[in-house]
Amino acid sequence: MNPETLRERVAKVVSKRETLLRLLEQPNLGILRTDVNQALEEMDDLIDEYRRTFPNEAQSF
Repeated sequence: MNPETLRERVAKVVSKRETLLRLLEQPNLGILRTDVNQALEEMDDLIDEYRRTFPNEAQSF
């Protein structure tokens, strides 16, 4: 995978993270709250790993 494709995919993950944060604010989420929290944790781990691996590339997020 070339660097540009990887950067685009990580940027897409970052943008979807914002959607999950908004979803988490919904009062009627019920048991899905656990799944949303888990997804956020996994996204954060992925983003952190990308930033550690490519510190110069991560400036754009």
